Amino acid sequence: MPIASVNPATGETLKSFDALGPAGIEARLAAAHEAFLEYRVTGFGERARLLKRAAALLEEDQDDIARTMTSEMGKPITAARAEAAKCVKAMRWYAAHAERLLADEPVPDEEAADSGASGAFVRYRPLGAVLAVMPWNFPLWQVVRFAAPALMAGNTGLLKHASNVPQTALYLGDLFHRAGFRDGCFQTLLIGSAEVEGVLRDPRVAAATLTGSEPAGRSVASIAGDEVKKTVLELGGSDPYVVMPSADVDKAARVAVTARVQNNGQSCIAAKRFIVHEDVYDTFTERFTARMEGLTVGDPLEESTDVGPLASEQGRADLEELVADALGRGAEALCGAGRPEGWPRGWFYLPTVLTGITPEMRIHREETFGPVATVYRVSGLDEAVAVANDSPFGLSSNVWTRDEDEVARFVRDLEAGGVFVNGMTASHPAMPFGGVKRSGYGRELSGHGIKEFCNATTVWRGAER
Repeated sequence: MPIASVNPATGETLKSFDALGPAGIEARLAAAHEAFLEYRVTGFGERARLLKRAAALLEEDQDDIARTMTSEMGKPITAARAEAAKCVKAMRWYAAHAERLLADEPVPDEEAADSGASGAFVRYRPLGAVLAVMPWNFPLWQVVRFAAPALMAGNTGLLKHASNVPQTALYLGDLFHRAGFRDGCFQTLLIGSAEVEGVLRDPRVAAATLTGSEPAGRSVASIAGDEVKKTVLELGGSDPYVVMPSADVDKAARVAVTARVQNNGQSCIAAKRFIVHEDVYDTFTERFTARMEGLTVGDPLEESTDVGPLASEQGRADLEELVADALGRGAEALCGAGRPEGWPRGWFYLPTVLTGITPEMRIHREETFGPVATVYRVSGLDEAVAVANDSPFGLSSNVWTRDEDEVARFVRDLEAGGVFVNGMTASHPAMPFGGVKRSGYGRELSGHGIKEFCNATTVWRGAER
């Protein structure tokens, strides 16, 4: 893929960029390592001051960077502004809480004494330069939720962003520079996928984090494993959205629309499989379909637009293949299932609801990255859990019920990194984010996320006498 901004609403190439050559990559690796040697010994107060400055600058730039994101990958402008605001919030949260999250953890006196020590504690120390391989769908948020904790922990960052969002990628490198972080603390690498292996194998790179496709995750994990380097992977999901008879069905149907089409349906944590108890199936499906059909598809720069284009022509083609396969095997489309009329340019796809899904259909196993929902009818709690878990992914989950026994069962048995009860999945700086199964491993955000790229160091002091 060329490194270029291509407007997905028109197909127009806005700007192209040359990839870094070997000399440019070497210069950035050297700068990251040199910056780490100095930055690692700065105090939390200084790191927080710099990060809060970056947050303030981003807040000032909110409208401009939102338009850049929308022009590069097509998210509605209202969502783009909200993404920028969320990044500001996360930066300020880590600036305020990192010192507490990484405070020394004392070993209880009696246990230290049992080891022969006069005292012992655990200290969290930074690892070094961390390579972040990031996707296009949340081009600001995906990076900031790595960068904020990594920088507050004393690491330096190297960003290899998706090749279709280069202007957002360059903005991020410039943002941290303008905030006052020393040269090399956070840098954007305009490189293709083929150059990732060389960067990751460089001894000056300590670890890597990747959000993206399963094949990309396998590749990075394999290389890092060969080099014995730490990785955190978030590889997408096909999240279940379960509706039981005791639920507020109207609210569940209303929230379900947002849960499915957020970011034009291109979200790892979007609800994708709607698993509905037969007692409320007809009511839910009718209300959900009506709301999906009523969404406004159009120019993402228009304030009234609910759903913009998919980010790439290939992404739309992949989605169309999944839908065609399902329809060819007997699924029924209650709405959508095609391109909107009157849009000769751009990569638009109508919000779609499919029923009659069977295990033989590709869409039953594969992630749908676009505004397509699949609805399943189940007869009870056991079947709801079984269908929800019948996926290679396990990122998050949503359950709608007022029955506390059912809540307990879902929390115990759903194979996912999160269980959201009577609401839709969302990420927040205070809560760990990540999945199980083929959704990856490790966690971002919260104290769990900031410790992923730290050396948990045992400090033991012997008795003086």
